[in-house]
Amino acid sequence: MVTRQRGRPRSFDRLTALEQATMAFWEHGYETTSVADLTRVMGISAPSLYSAFGDKRTLFEEVVETYAGSYGSYGNRAFTEEPTARAAIGRLLRESAELYTEPGHPRGCLMISAAVNCSTPEVEEALRARREANLTSFEDRIRRGIEAGELPPGTDARALARFSGAVLQGMSQQARDGATREDLAAVAEWAMSSWPAATPGQDAAEAPERAHAQAREKAPETPAGRGA
Repeated sequence: MVTRQRGRPRSFDRLTALEQATMAFWEHGYETTSVADLTRVMGISAPSLYSAFGDKRTLFEEVVETYAGSYGSYGNRAFTEEPTARAAIGRLLRESAELYTEPGHPRGCLMISAAVNCSTPEVEEALRARREANLTSFEDRIRRGIEAGELPPGTDARALARFSGAVLQGMSQQARDGATREDLAAVAEWAMSSWPAATPGQDAAEAPERAHAQAREKAPETPAGRGA
């Protein structure tokens, strides 16, 4: 017995269409990207979009997840691979300078720029939650650095985490405004030069090793993409 396939077979590549939607949301933000804009850049009809991706908000949620695991995955790698808070966040900022300005995709960070002028509460809250999760991971890593002797005992972990997040967000906006990779790399270096000096003496020399050991004992809470 032959079972008939219901409906028409999909006539487009879903991953390609998702990448095209990512570029549109990244360039124009969530609110100002219409369904008509999406169907045009994705090369599909509105019924095909709804059938394959759901509504605009559901599509955007998938775009954000995909972005976090692809373009934004360098933040996770930095937090996983670097032994100290200073090294992890410094690497994150330096690599952001490159990726925010590289050709081939819109400038800046999708999760930062897509939230501009967003009036859809569910989308605004979801993006804010991701940025707050990043700040929490910054603060957690900095606190472990203090405990390991990498940073002075009096370091304000919360303030330093928010400072680093503010730099990251500012770099994204400056990239959108035309700043070059060199411009943003200089910002990253100045930001890291503002960090508290390492604890002097033997503790400082041993701090990276202790911080790395702590990171192995406690799985790091890595950034949810690169938008802080």
